[in-house]
Amino acid sequence: MSHRIHHLSCATMCPSAGLVPGLAPSRLVAHCLLVEGPDGLTLVDTGFGTADVADPIGRLGRPFVMSVGARMDLALTAIAQVRALGYDPSDVRDIVVTHLDGDHAGGLGDFPWARVHVHADELATARARPTLLDKTRYSAKQWAHDPTWVEHRPGGDRWFGFESVQAVSEDVLLIPLRGHTFGHSAVAVRRPGGGWYLHAGDGYYFADEKLTPPSCPPGLRATQVLMEMDRRSRIANQGRLRELHAAHGDEVTIICAHDASEFEALAAVTD
Repeated sequence: MSHRIHHLSCATMCPSAGLVPGLAPSRLVAHCLLVEGPDGLTLVDTGFGTADVADPIGRLGRPFVMSVGARMDLALTAIAQVRALGYDPSDVRDIVVTHLDGDHAGGLGDFPWARVHVHADELATARARPTLLDKTRYSAKQWAHDPTWVEHRPGGDRWFGFESVQAVSEDVLLIPLRGHTFGHSAVAVRRPGGGWYLHAGDGYYFADEKLTPPSCPPGLRATQVLMEMDRRSRIANQGRLRELHAAHGDEVTIICAHDASEFEALAAVTD
């Protein structure tokens, strides 16, 4: 199986703030990557899964579903898109999650045989859910099948100035990007033709946050503050992403999970 990369959006969200011009985009996506490798498929984030579509309130909670305007569609689930691309879902051997929020980890249960790579701090917090925010953002039902967790801990190599980088495979790296959650991570994927994608998860929400000076609609900016677990680290890591984009944008294409314009620019690209 050759090394190829597909861009998937595994959720559509239409927050009510989008009805007010300039406050927030009217549509958000869940940008995921499907990576072909010699030993099978690797999925980076999962969006909503089939069980979320069947019971969104029971799985994700009414406050979340209503606030993000979740539009549930079986055709957008990762497993449906894997099949639509002509693959067998059993070929998904590894899943790498930027973090375990409900709109990133919902599809884990659709691939119960897959190894799930996650930062150890993220898994510990998701299991304990010590705060009210944690109880809202994490849904233990999404990993009730008891997946084979591969916990990545501090320590490792450097990558474009980022530290504690650990390899999932030769072409996929897990990079700590603390802030949105304590164990939030970015995922770097080597492009076959040269260079990298850096999936920054919820390290930022809006494409223009990569620019200097950054720009973000006020509704999204407020949401980032509401959902952050470590403000100092989040702000510092956004700055590091901007520096990377400015200095190495020709080598590293940075994407986030939810910006529709980033996804649409790459949707038809298969590296």
